Amino acid sequence: MATIIDSKLRPLLRKKSVIRTRDLARLGLPRTALEVPLADGVVSRLSHGVYAVTGYDVSQHHSFAQAAVRVPHGVVCLLSALVFHDLTTQSPHEVWLAIDRKARQPAEGFPPLHVVRFGGEALNAGTAIHQIDGVPVPITTPAKTVADCFKYRNKIGISVAVEALRDGWTKRRFTMDELWAMARVCRVHNVIRPYVESLA
Repeated sequence: MATIIDSKLRPLLRKKSVIRTRDLARLGLPRTALEVPLADGVVSRLSHGVYAVTGYDVSQHHSFAQAAVRVPHGVVCLLSALVFHDLTTQSPHEVWLAIDRKARQPAEGFPPLHVVRFGGEALNAGTAIHQIDGVPVPITTPAKTVADCFKYRNKIGISVAVEALRDGWTKRRFTMDELWAMARVCRVHNVIRPYVESLA
């Protein structure tokens, strides 16, 4: 029995840097299949039902992959998305994650999360999937991230939003049409207008 479990589990541990107990279920394996890897230090527990594979060659954005596995319906946003797109000098110690207003609050675990609740189109518009360490991670696009920063300027600071706007425009991470479209989704087109005009 142990050999059968090992033959199914080993390819999964090679393929993914972060796994969930539901990944085991898809392979027809019981949760107890992780008892030996846990004891041997092959995997470590991040939170309930979420495990990191030890020794995996991970990227600088590995915490985003871990967050995406923990909260599959979440979207990396705001300060974390700025870091991903290289549009800030900030270095948040939490992963900023957008979830639906009605979604259940994620359980405590690793990495620490800063949860922001988005509604409707604001959650789904301007999102792209990026593969990070074998995990598909939804992250807001540069234009959506800048618009979100202006929407949540009281939470993160207007200076962060303005810096992201200027850096994004200078580095050509978005077109003005993309920015205006996302500003309308976030309902901040009037707020952002004077800052956009100062770019000219």
